[in-house]
Formats: sequence, structure tokens, C-alpha cells
Amino acid sequence: MSDTAAAAVRRLIREARFGALGTLEDGGAPYASLVAVATDEAGRPTFLISRLAKHTKNIARDPRISLLVAAAGAADPMNAPRASLIGRIAAAGADARPRFLARHADAAGYADFADFAFWRMEVESAHLVEGFGRIVDVPGAKLLTDWSGAADLAAATEGVVSHMNSDHADAVALYATRLLGAPEGEWRLLAIDPDGCELAMGDLVRRLDFAEHCPSPAAVRKELVRLVGEARRDNGPRS
Repeated sequence: MSDTAAAAVRRLIREARFGALGTLEDGGAPYASLVAVATDEAGRPTFLISRLAKHTKNIARDPRISLLVAAAGAADPMNAPRASLIGRIAAAGADARPRFLARHADAAGYADFADFAFWRMEVESAHLVEGFGRIVDVPGAKLLTDWSGAADLAAATEGVVSHMNSDHADAVALYATRLLGAPEGEWRLLAIDPDGCELAMGDLVRRLDFAEHCPSPAAVRKELVRLVGEARRDNGPRS
């Protein structure tokens, strides 16, 4: 298993807005449902689901789940990257709510309903398929973002995101279009962590990885400035 495979799965999870959730019915039969997906700070998939839903009743009996996430907008879905995640579901931390609503703004209308709650997936392994013959398994531990020593950055992320969107929207657009080859539009910074950031325009989310781990606000600021310079040189998209 290569670091490239782990990076590919992390990208699929971070860019996903929807996925196929697999749960187990009473008696063991598999049940699949479509769910909205976001991530917590460490990159774990998160969900906002109602206890009235069938999949929520299933996880009350058995927390084992699977989640299929795939690259969005592929011309040939069968030849596009996708990952089947295997793990268990648990109650999400406090960071799940703002990050989920940043990605799914319409969910704010029902997030506070008594029967809804935020959940996260503890991924134990991932099965990555990137096309015919390109298949690899990735341990779940390889998919988490390391926040050790990054407490100052965690406290500053909301401010960094707000500042970039209000004062440097042109730079955010350059990241998306020049570095990631994304279409022109009103891009905004969605989230940031020591290893990179997510950008969003409408229903499209793209992940931009940093060149190195950046555990402090100063390191992130330096990397964001470097990325602007790289984007302005316009060497074409990274991938």
C-alpha cells in the first residue's frame, strides 16, 4: 500500500457530499441508503440523520457500517476513483455541526429538530478502486489528519477561513482553477487543516493538499501565500 493510495482515499472522503451508507438490518441483511456526507477535523466522514430513518434504527442494533464515496462528475463512473469504507458509527464531536452545515447549508433548516443528530464514522479500512486492475486496501489509521501540536491552528481555523473568503477571494479562485483545474466561478474556502483545505463552489467540493504538514497558523499562512505564487505561474493543474 502506497501513500499515494491513502492520499487518494483521503481526497475522495474530503470531497464527498453524498455517499451510499450500508447498515445491517435485524437478521443481518444489508441495507443501503443515500446520505449527505461531510467530515470532522480529522477527516472522518460525518452524517446528520434522523432516528426515524431505517438506517438509524439499524445502527442502534449494530454500529458496523460501510460507506461508498466516489469522484463526482465522472464521465465514466465505472472507471472513476471510488472507495468503500468499512468501520463503525458513533456520536460526532462538537466540530461536526459547523463543518457539516458549511457543506450542506440547507440542513440548517432541520439540524435542530429533536429527532436529528450528528454522527461520525470510525474508518477501520478502505477498499480503493481507481479503474480496472487498480485496486488497493488502505488501513483506516492512514486516513486521519494529525492535529497533534496544532491547537493554535484549531482555534484559528474559523478566522482563517473567514479572512480568506472576505479578503482573498481572488486567491481562493486561483487555487481552484489554476492548481486543481476546476471551472471558473465563485469559489470559497470551506475548511482548513494542517494538511490542506477544501474549496467549494455550489455543489462542487475540491481538496487542495499542502506541500507539507502545517501545524500552526503561521505555517498555514506561509503555505497559502506560496500556493498563490504557484497558481499565478499557471503551470497547469496538479492532477
